Amino acid sequence: MLPIFRISHFIIIIFLISFSTTIAANVTAVDCVTCHQSAVNDWQQSDHAKAMDLANEKTILGNFNNVTTKHFSQQARFYIQDELFKIDLTEGDKLTTYTVNYTFGHYPLQQYLVPAQGGRFQVFPFAWDSRQESQGGQRWYPNYANEDIKSNDRLHWQQPLQNWNGMCADCHSDGLKRNYSIAENSFETKWDNINVGCQSCHGKMDDHTQVNVQTSSSLIDSPQQHQQVLNWLIKPGEKVAKLRDQQGKLATKQEKRDKGKFMDTCFSCHSLRSPLTDGIQPEQEFLNQFSPSLLSQPFYHSDGQIKEEVYVYGSFLQSKMFAEGVTCLNCHNKHTMKVKTQSNGLCLQCHSSEVYQQEKHTQHPLTSSGGQCVNCHMPETTYMSVDARRDHSFRIPRPDLSAIYNTPNACINCHQDQDNLWAVSHLEKWHGKSKILSDGEQLFIELQHQGGLPLDLHFKLINDLSLNEIKRASAIMLLPNSTAKLSDSQVQSWIASDEPLIRLAMAKVGHLLPLNERIKHYKSLLNDQYKAIRIASATHLVNLGLEQSVIFKNAFDELVFANEVSSWRGEGNLNQSLIHLNKGQTTQTISALNKSISVDPYFDVPYVNLADVYKNLNDNKNEKSTLDKGLTFNPKSANLHYSYGMYLIRLGDKKSSINSFASAIRYDNTNPQFAYLYILALDSVGNTQKAIRELKLIIKRYNYNRQLLQLGLGFAQKQQDRSSYQYFAQYMKP
Repeated sequence: MLPIFRISHFIIIIFLISFSTTIAANVTAVDCVTCHQSAVNDWQQSDHAKAMDLANEKTILGNFNNVTTKHFSQQARFYIQDELFKIDLTEGDKLTTYTVNYTFGHYPLQQYLVPAQGGRFQVFPFAWDSRQESQGGQRWYPNYANEDIKSNDRLHWQQPLQNWNGMCADCHSDGLKRNYSIAENSFETKWDNINVGCQSCHGKMDDHTQVNVQTSSSLIDSPQQHQQVLNWLIKPGEKVAKLRDQQGKLATKQEKRDKGKFMDTCFSCHSLRSPLTDGIQPEQEFLNQFSPSLLSQPFYHSDGQIKEEVYVYGSFLQSKMFAEGVTCLNCHNKHTMKVKTQSNGLCLQCHSSEVYQQEKHTQHPLTSSGGQCVNCHMPETTYMSVDARRDHSFRIPRPDLSAIYNTPNACINCHQDQDNLWAVSHLEKWHGKSKILSDGEQLFIELQHQGGLPLDLHFKLINDLSLNEIKRASAIMLLPNSTAKLSDSQVQSWIASDEPLIRLAMAKVGHLLPLNERIKHYKSLLNDQYKAIRIASATHLVNLGLEQSVIFKNAFDELVFANEVSSWRGEGNLNQSLIHLNKGQTTQTISALNKSISVDPYFDVPYVNLADVYKNLNDNKNEKSTLDKGLTFNPKSANLHYSYGMYLIRLGDKKSSINSFASAIRYDNTNPQFAYLYILALDSVGNTQKAIRELKLIIKRYNYNRQLLQLGLGFAQKQQDRSSYQYFAQYMKP
């Protein structure tokens, strides 16, 4: 689910791009093979080399020998006709024949792209499991194994979220440009090379023979240069006893190098992010091309472990490895991109075998699964049914935290017949009691778990310099859950921070500053070195008298272009509507929201925002018709049911609103705001005792949210219900 942030009731979407694809003429690049045969041979073993290809008998892995597979209301037959790879897809009572034009990926699954209107290519709803048959592979399987995704669903394979041009293409081909036309709602997507090759990391390098090119990965071309990337090295003969006080930092720190540009090349694709430009330039910094998603639920668990498919950026930035200068190439070969060894030797490059390659440390036989470093410190989560990906935050298993916050841990991942208390007992016996979390780490988990914090504690968390950058920035992003307003004096240090993610997060929550406060220090973000920060701040500085400023004009133009780049899906037009709204341009706001609905009808947020515009115009008729239309297209939208409940409240029909709020929490049982209004509505019609009972039933799923607890305490006092008061009071934390 996409993250939703509310200003008053108007919803802002920060949209996320998660996977890639598209069509084009193949432009001849520099012939790397002549001089770099070894590198090319390595690259040919990589997943990058097989990221995308023309569909033919050499590239297609799936069984097209007239086989049929069925999933709920969909049935597909795969066959070859006139040397073309064909699929007959029956959805309900409708049969359509498609021709596969491109393969997409190769292992552990391969997907297939078929053409659609407007230059689009869509990802077919069945994928081929390319693992060995002994592993459960060599079969067709549905992309959504547990759901019947019908045509009236935003996740249906013909909808924008399954579109290759916009969602996938830039990370699967060299030099890709989407070339989306807003006027024609069509693509003319082009690439330089069909797969991920030299250009994606090194750039076009047109003047390669004339100059000593130093772009991104080209920094790593010799053993001497490679050693510069390794910031931690164990000196020959160095004894662990000398390093006892460093607990795990068992290598000697070398002089740090600027890892920014190198890592930015990887992050461009291995991250959950929103594009700010059309296509990827490897010579450009990550934050000049993308706005990354930070740490929040439901994408991450409360402690920061990966939950949804967030790729590597968010987890790796939390790690001590990243903080100490470790890069992708310390573990991955620079051209095959495979890990250098499947053994513990990968970790023993830096961590002493005298301490860690010992059964007294692993407490499992070294030859067993439990004796492998990665299985305890990089647990896997499986996505797309078959694709197991490791968490790159490199954390120590903490079943003691799992027992409190319902987070996963490596111990119980393997020993599924045991519980967290069993795991805690064994770890304490082997390694002693777990380290007490710092105040900042504890507050971070509490914030993620509950959604908000008392404001003084929230500030304490953000200003705890012992925490890593991404956690502090993520805490800033969650400030709307703890306060409705900030002041210039409270945020000056964040605006001036040397850490770009702190400035980016501050730029994104600019709406918390009153208008007169935004034109103080906050406006300086318009001139930030990174486009992501300039764009985010410009969003909140529209119509504040800065229009004649060259700095504002430049940032505003970047903002408009970023919205246009993503206008092929609902979020681009939605974000453009916010600009018009801030300018007071009602007609243009309505037009942009209707455009969003037109290109992405099963996206619920534009309906909510459009209804909100009509509410502010006192146009009850259009407000109701917009909500009705939205619920017709999105009958399971919690946002729309909540909005309809608020509409009924304003009409004075509190009794009917209860059903709408009840539907909201039925379809989204994680948003405490929905629960708050449901319980409040019950009380408003005199059902206070029922409100207390209902709150007791549901409050656990909201992690005993503080606002809900306070609501329960108030109602218990009102009813003079001492036992209920004590029930809610026991969960209130200072």
